Amino acid sequence: MRATVVVPVLKSRSRGGQSESASTRTPESRLEEATGLAQAIDLDVVNGQIVPVNDPRPATLLGTGKIGEIKALLDERDSGLVIVDHPLTPVQQRNLEKEWNAKVIDRTGLILEIFGRRASTKEGTLQVDLAHLNYQKGRLVRSWTHLERQRGGGGFMGGPGETQIEADRRMLQDRIIKLERELEQVVRTRQLHRAKRRKVPHPIVALVGYTNAGKSTLFNRITGAGVLAEDMLFATLDPTLRRMKLPHGRTVILSDTVGFISDLPTHLVAAFRATLEEVLEADLILHVRDMSDADNQAQSSDVMRILNDLGIDEAEAEKRLIEVWNKIDRLEPEVHDTMVQKSAGASNVVAVSAVSGEGVDTLMEEISRRLSGVMTVATIRLPVDKLALLPWLYDHAIVDSREDNEDGTITLDLRLSETEATELERRIGNGPKSDKEDWER
Repeated sequence: MRATVVVPVLKSRSRGGQSESASTRTPESRLEEATGLAQAIDLDVVNGQIVPVNDPRPATLLGTGKIGEIKALLDERDSGLVIVDHPLTPVQQRNLEKEWNAKVIDRTGLILEIFGRRASTKEGTLQVDLAHLNYQKGRLVRSWTHLERQRGGGGFMGGPGETQIEADRRMLQDRIIKLERELEQVVRTRQLHRAKRRKVPHPIVALVGYTNAGKSTLFNRITGAGVLAEDMLFATLDPTLRRMKLPHGRTVILSDTVGFISDLPTHLVAAFRATLEEVLEADLILHVRDMSDADNQAQSSDVMRILNDLGIDEAEAEKRLIEVWNKIDRLEPEVHDTMVQKSAGASNVVAVSAVSGEGVDTLMEEISRRLSGVMTVATIRLPVDKLALLPWLYDHAIVDSREDNEDGTITLDLRLSETEATELERRIGNGPKSDKEDWER
C-alpha cells in the first residue's frame, strides 16, 4: 500500500512565553524513524512531511490549511494510507479520515501493527492481541457507522435494547478478560522457569536497547544462535534465551528482549510485562546503543525511562548495567578511535562492533569480571564418591588446574565466588565427615 507519513511538531509554551519544541528529538529524526516503522511492514512510503503545529485542534489536531495541503498531496501521489506520528484521539482519527478520504493510523496503531506481524510464539500473540483490543475499545465508534446503532429489544426485557456499540464493547471486554486469564498462565509458566533456573543458578545476562540497536546481531555473535537480525525496526519481538560460556568457562544465560522505542504505547508495556520481567530477574543488563545514530543519546534516555518504569532505578542500574556502544564499525576513523578511547576510560562502558567482532572479547571479559564478584581461590581434592560434582564445578567455577591422582581422587585449583564457595562446601559437607578435610582454602 502507498503510504504518506506526517510528523506533527507540536510547540509547548514555556513559563517565559517563548515557544519551545515539546519533543527532545529533531523533526528529521522522527520522520526517519516513522518512515522506518512503516517500511518494517512493507508499506511503500511515497511522501514524508514535517508539519509544525502551534495550536493543536481538538477535532483534527492539524489546521484546515495544512489538512487541505496534505489532501492535495494524497491525491497527487495516489496514497490511500496516512501515518500520523503522534497519538490521535478517536474523534481526530475519524475526522481526518473524512477530510482525506484515506485510512489514518497514529503511532500507537502503527507499532501495534508491527508487533502483530512480528509475534511468532503463542505468548507474543497473546500479548499483542491484548494490547490491540485495549487500544480498540475507545475506537468502536468508527466501526459501526454503516449500521443502525440501535438494536431492537425483545422478550420480557422490553425497551429499545442495547446499541450495537455497547454490544461490541461487551464482546471486546469478554475477549480481553479471556486473554488476561491466558496471560496469567504465561506469567505462572515464566515464574516456574525462573524457579528452575534458580535451582541451577546460572547468572542471567539480559540485552536491552532501542529497537535496531543491534541486540540480535550481538546475541548471535556471542552465542552462535540463529536469531533473526536485520537492519529493520522491531526485527525481533519474542524473547530468546541461550546458554553461553564466558572466557574462563563459566556458564551464563543470555536473554535477547524486544527492542524499546520512544512513546511506547502503555497498552504494550502492560501487555508485555511478563516478557519484560526477564530483565528484572537479570543479574547483569547490557544496554546496547547504536552509536552511529545521531539520536543515540535521546534513544538511551527512552530506554532508561522504561527501565525505571519497570522498577530499575539509577542506583540499581549503576550496579547491574553495562553500556555497550555498538556499531562503531560505521563511524569515521577519527570518531571511532575517540569513542574506543573514551569507553576504555569508563568503568561501565565497552565499545563493540557486533558485525566485525571488534571489542566483543573485551565485553566478554567485562561480563565475566562483573559477575565474578569477590573471587575465592581454593584447592580441593575430590574423593571417588564425590566425582559426580565435577560437572557442577566446571559450570560454576574457574578451574585453573587439575591433577588426576593414582588413588582415583582428583585435585583441582579453583577460583569461584563466595556464594558458589559456600554452595560447594555444603555439597561436599553432605558426605562423610572425612570429606570436609579435603576442602582447603
